[in-house]
Amino acid sequence: MMFGTSRSVRVWARTAPTDLRKGYNGLYGLVKNELGRDPLSGDLHLFVNRQRTSCKVLMWDGTGLCIFMKRLERGRFALLRRDPESGAVRLSASELALFIEGCDLVGRQALTPEPLTPMAASPAM
Repeated sequence: MMFGTSRSVRVWARTAPTDLRKGYNGLYGLVKNELGRDPLSGDLHLFVNRQRTSCKVLMWDGTGLCIFMKRLERGRFALLRRDPESGAVRLSASELALFIEGCDLVGRQALTPEPLTPMAASPAM
């Protein structure tokens, strides 16, 4: 499943294991209180259980909160690198799609190049 193809879609993954029995209100509280982010910003927020066999993505679609959940039947989701300051890892939409598919490279190395800033064109000679 792809949540967005635009590089402007921001994804924040909570690095600490999450009790996935939490629903809308519980995940909303984690985003707001622990990650210090606005759950209604349109960003995607990824949560993974301790065993890394299930994940949930919380998103605001402009009219309400949505939760996407996946449980792997074999294997585990990637172990995301830890950011001790924020408790979250920023992923691209492409990295989220790979993570949800079970790719174990997500979190080990950058899989998406940094965005390019266009340089001003030099005047024609």
